[in-house]
Amino acid sequence: MSEKILPNHPWLLCIHNIPPKPSYLRAKAARRLAALGAVPLKNAVYLLPDGERQRDALLWLTREIEEGGGRAFVCGAGFDLGESFMTDTQVKALFIEAREAQYRALLAEAKPVFETLKSPHEADEEHRQEVAVWLAQLRAQFEAVAALDFFGASGREAVEGMLAGAERWLRLAANGEPQPAKNEEALNPQQYVGRTWVTRPGVHVDRIATAWFIRRFIDAAAAIHCDGVVKTPRDIRFDMAEAEFTHQGEECTFEVMVRRFGFASDKALAAVCAVIHDIDLDEARPARPESPGIAALMLGITLHTDNDEERLEQGFRILDTLLEYYKRGATARP
Repeated sequence: MSEKILPNHPWLLCIHNIPPKPSYLRAKAARRLAALGAVPLKNAVYLLPDGERQRDALLWLTREIEEGGGRAFVCGAGFDLGESFMTDTQVKALFIEAREAQYRALLAEAKPVFETLKSPHEADEEHRQEVAVWLAQLRAQFEAVAALDFFGASGREAVEGMLAGAERWLRLAANGEPQPAKNEEALNPQQYVGRTWVTRPGVHVDRIATAWFIRRFIDAAAAIHCDGVVKTPRDIRFDMAEAEFTHQGEECTFEVMVRRFGFASDKALAAVCAVIHDIDLDEARPARPESPGIAALMLGITLHTDNDEERLEQGFRILDTLLEYYKRGATARP
């Protein structure tokens, strides 16, 4: 039987054997691999998606290890031998889990600070400076993690929402802009028909749900572009930099949209909001028992395809079913 030749090697393996001395070499290699976003498959075997930057960095690392008296090499790898073996989907899940853990850690560290912010109109210069320093540190940490988020892990949107909220707080504190009214007048969906909606690539649960809300409750024929490119002044951004609609305080973008367009009193839609909030912002302590199952389905979509149009299409079907369940199924058991 001839050996199967893999036509593509989308992954890089770094395998090393580092002696106990010099002691710094092992720690140095571990720091370098962590900084690249590599995940360990087992002792001394690390994995990265193939790419020019990753190849160059791993080759430099192998040289340093060998100059320090160790052994190391880099090779291409594929995971397409069938279900009995490790699959590409399982490999991607390793990276997603690693990045999700880092996003959760950022949220856990930043949330207490965010929640204790004074009213921006009451903040003095010292408090503004403290917030500015904290925000710069948080953004630097976030950008370092996001640069290694190769497969669109959930949790990114929650950190971005917190950053956007803190940046708005600073603008209000510095410029004295008026605060939004507590009882905002609901937006008229008819005024948004025919508009193009834009978000950044790599959609996950919050942006999938927001796009679903746009198509189901605002404009069934809405153009939704997931390339982050605004082409006309009439384009509307959501859940991206300088977006018209994004996270606000404890609300994810989907919740903000539902509230701003006057649908917050819809009980079935409010239940969907609770699930999306659980998955996007509070996955460790879900308020609804359905949330972990829906989270698994949404993660499955992102693992199955990198195509944002396909992610939206598949996510819409899940949310259509969930909404129908809350309209009838949550009270009427078979």
